[in-house]
Amino acid sequence: MTQLTTPSIDSRGTRVAEAGHPSGPRRRPKLVRHGSWWWAMPGLLAVLGVHYVATSIGGAYAFTDFKGIGSFNWIGFDNFAKIVGDPKVFGSIGNTLFLAISFLVITNVVGLAFALALNRGIRSRYILRTLLFLPVVLSPLAVSYIFRFIFQVNGPFNIALGAVGLGSWQKAWLADPTWAIFTILAVMVWQNIGMAMIIYLAGLATVPIEIEEAAAIDGAGPFGRFRHITLPLIQPAVAISTTLALTTGLRVFDQVQGMTRGGPYGATDTLSTVIYRETFANGHFGYGAALSLVFTIIVVAAAALQLFVTRDRNARK
Repeated sequence: MTQLTTPSIDSRGTRVAEAGHPSGPRRRPKLVRHGSWWWAMPGLLAVLGVHYVATSIGGAYAFTDFKGIGSFNWIGFDNFAKIVGDPKVFGSIGNTLFLAISFLVITNVVGLAFALALNRGIRSRYILRTLLFLPVVLSPLAVSYIFRFIFQVNGPFNIALGAVGLGSWQKAWLADPTWAIFTILAVMVWQNIGMAMIIYLAGLATVPIEIEEAAAIDGAGPFGRFRHITLPLIQPAVAISTTLALTTGLRVFDQVQGMTRGGPYGATDTLSTVIYRETFANGHFGYGAALSLVFTIIVVAAAALQLFVTRDRNARK
């Protein structure tokens, strides 16, 4: 007669395996079984062809004198030597870094301030969130053309300054080598504050209100609660928002092309506009590819450094 055995139960209620039976936790089923990854192949091939293969070909052109049509010759590092000796490239790098860093700081500070103000407690906060986010969905090039009209000498902005008694402030904003780049920065910040606000609102939604209330009962002020409770808990949102702002600032093109086309006298040129002009206007595809390769290295290095600085130091591996 066969004797049936059942697993014994220890004092904590845990099932204990009998002798002769394998013990230990069960293995979790695989989310993707062998052979079922084929559904991702179209997307993987598209990414491989559009991004990596195209980027590799473009990187190869950086070592040639390719003009866009016809044959080309391998010229080694001559294009990169030309970059080192080109003063307009260094001027565009300075403008790019100024726009990127200023855009990163202003957008995140103002966006976080709006997120804190509209997080809770205001009855019209949903309408205000929509109004602040609305510029994000607009075309940057279309917005640039609109602000190009607004900042004209006889445009609405100068008319408004004269109407409020600030006629001495009127100037040709986009034709002034000093103020043109600040005008572009203002348009960039205006259009992208809503994105930073939404990211920070998502981060603030994860902060337990009970912790803030307990800190307030213990006597912590608003700044103390923000510094020691809110900011550490929204660290992932800070990393995401600053990374997006940095890469957006470094890759700025539409606002410059639509408002000033790099002028006046190169005062607002960025690496993107220089690459566009050298490649498509002047037909120097090899030189433009070299500039693009340098630009890619700068963006990747800056993004990696920014992610390292804003990483969550409390996260465990």
